[in-house]
Parts: sequence; C-alpha cells; structure tokens
Amino acid sequence: MKHGRIKEPIRKTWIWVVLGLIVLGNVPWYIPESAVEPFILGFPFWAFVIVVFSFVLCAYLSWICTTQWHMVEDEEEGRQGGGDER
Repeated sequence: MKHGRIKEPIRKTWIWVVLGLIVLGNVPWYIPESAVEPFILGFPFWAFVIVVFSFVLCAYLSWICTTQWHMVEDEEEGRQGGGDER
C-alpha cells in the first residue's frame, strides 16, 4: 500500500471547494429578480445560467470519477496477477 496517496476524492479539499463554487453558481441568487431579459436561445438569462452550470457540474463530477477516484480493489486485483479474466 502506498502511503501519502489519497485514494478517495472525499478527502481532497480542493474538490469540495470547486464543487461548492459550481453549486453556488448553479443557483442564480446573484441575478436580480426583475432580470428576465435578455433571452438566450429562447431561455431567460437566469435559466441559461442554470443550464450552463448544470453541464459544468456534470462534466466536473464525471472528471472526478474518472481521474481522481482510485479504487483500492482495482489496484489489488492487478497486483495479484491472476483472476478469472478470459
């Protein structure tokens, strides 16, 4: 087992900070209530902001799962050098 390497992203604080910023951006509390216009692609501006931040959130979580999550079981299976792979 390699010491010093954090295996799960839950223990990395920078992941939580970025996630918190994305979630805060996803709720357009910073846009005034009367700001319905301009319309972008048929959506009011606030709805467009929500859609964009939702895509950013999905992309970020996908990236976290594929690059930052190192499963211990996968590493252990690789070291055993065998298995039922056919």
